[in-house]
Amino acid sequence: MSTTTFRSRITARLGRGYLARIQKHGFGSTTMKLLPEQLLMPLRRDGLDPVRRLAETRSAAPVSRVALPFGMDAWVVTGYEESKAVLGSADGFSTDFAHLAGNAGIAAEQSPGGLGFSDPPVHTRLRRILTPEFTMRRLRRLTPRIDAIVAERLDAMAAAPGPVDLVHAFALPVPSLTICELLGVPYEDRADFQKLAMDRFDLFQGATAPFGAMSESLDYFRGVVRDQRRAPGDGLLGMIVREHGDSVDDEELAGLADGVLTGGFETTASTIALGALVLLRNPEVADRLRADDGVTAPFVEEVLRYLSAVQMAFPRFAREDIEIAGVVIPRGDMVLCSLSGANRDPAYVTDDGRFDVDRVTPSGHLAFGYGIHRCIGAELARMELRSAFPALVRRFPAMRLAVPPQALSFRKLSIVYGVESLPARLR
Repeated sequence: MSTTTFRSRITARLGRGYLARIQKHGFGSTTMKLLPEQLLMPLRRDGLDPVRRLAETRSAAPVSRVALPFGMDAWVVTGYEESKAVLGSADGFSTDFAHLAGNAGIAAEQSPGGLGFSDPPVHTRLRRILTPEFTMRRLRRLTPRIDAIVAERLDAMAAAPGPVDLVHAFALPVPSLTICELLGVPYEDRADFQKLAMDRFDLFQGATAPFGAMSESLDYFRGVVRDQRRAPGDGLLGMIVREHGDSVDDEELAGLADGVLTGGFETTASTIALGALVLLRNPEVADRLRADDGVTAPFVEEVLRYLSAVQMAFPRFAREDIEIAGVVIPRGDMVLCSLSGANRDPAYVTDDGRFDVDRVTPSGHLAFGYGIHRCIGAELARMELRSAFPALVRRFPAMRLAVPPQALSFRKLSIVYGVESLPARLR
């Protein structure tokens, strides 16, 4: 499918079918304002920090009930151990998309498939197919390409006159090109990748908007899968076609590809951008990262914990009445785990709002989730971050913000938090 055709399909679908569906169900940005603040609160930030109320809620009730306007009860989990208890219990909680279908104007055909919205045994079978490609042994083949992508972007930034936007010049292209390399899809589609991936995480346009972006992305990947069936390439999709053949149907394969895009692009891009802001705000940390290779790994882990770019895990639904931290969650209720709340829980790590590379417990954070749904691409993300940050500060040691900090614009009500742009002077 050509890029022009792909863009035309996006325009047509969004302009007619999807917007009509939003109007029919009446669940757009206006209705978002009617949702309880307690539900939206974990998606709000004060700069890089969660809002104060998140810590207050966690201290008072790490598992708290929220009544939703469309006939469901939800529970917001903000504690570290409590979140692990929910995320780690595949027997107690389900992520099957069927629980969302029929609620809040979300239709069954909007299911993205893949790992995130499936339960065992389907989840087990699909993860078993993907896991070999995400072992460190397999991923190492991408190291030279990741380093080359980072170097190419730094060269382009160095050639640019005046300030550059680190989001669009660096943070977005690095994971975008890496995912193209991993999946084996055309590089010329990366601009469309970026739009589709970002749209699905932005709730500011309404609670159902992400599912429209997912539908468009799946349409695209169905075409890619058909091409790979005819002529399997060297990427992830071609590997699955060659090794598993018809045991994975086209719909499942498109869902897996979409899941890799979802988990591997915007989350990493946001972490790179926000991590660059951390470095701009903490020049002494940049100096250490520049001078000592041994600082890279703990820096990346603290970035992941401190920023928690993925603010909330996929929704879970109680399979039966289940007790978490002394609170009984009734069967069928939805549970939302605040990863940013859990990663700043004093029960897990002493946190006074400082970014601290020398924390003694940088591991164990929930930035990649926990349990059977833990992000399968966690090691790939780490590889990108470990390449991007040291290279950035070494290439541009005098880098500084080109605008006042208060002029930066951050996302609002987004599952994946991020900064809209990050203007920087490199010299």
